[in-house]
Amino acid sequence: MQKSSLINLVASVSISALATGVAISAQDKYSLQVPNGLAFSEFRGYEDWPVIAISENEGVIAAILGNPAMIGAFREGIPGNGKPFPDGARMAKIHWIPKKQEAYPGQPTVPGAQHDVDFMVKDSKRFADSGGWGYGAFEYDAASDVFRPATTADNPPQENDAKCGYACHTVVQNRDYVFTEYGKR
Repeated sequence: MQKSSLINLVASVSISALATGVAISAQDKYSLQVPNGLAFSEFRGYEDWPVIAISENEGVIAAILGNPAMIGAFREGIPGNGKPFPDGARMAKIHWIPKKQEAYPGQPTVPGAQHDVDFMVKDSKRFADSGGWGYGAFEYDAASDVFRPATTADNPPQENDAKCGYACHTVVQNRDYVFTEYGKR
């Protein structure tokens, strides 16, 4: 009986130690930062922000989320009313590789593995040289459950600073550099 109890105790301690090791080794995504750019921590809680819109582009689907300042600005008619977004407005764009849900009626396309997350923040003083917006892109590796700052080797290529999205967004300068349309509800 003592031998059996000892084996159970050793097994329990081993499983606890393994579980603790896995928990300790898990990545803290909020410690990441684009070199010379935005930190993931500047967007803490983005997962719970309201949806601004959804999109599909170049084989990935996305949910574009906004913090309360961003949602409030859209509801006031910005950017269609010609006013700029207020400082502090933030957006997160989560991309997934789409998959067909074969077991559901109609076989809808749904989010599969996460691909990346992109961030934008309006801060006209901090980012005066990029239309008042700072950008950050973080690639995600589903196999290792790890994020990393995007680089010039990624598609689209990302420079290592907060202006990584500025060049693309200049085509919507008249919309205060924001592509996203706020869907009617």
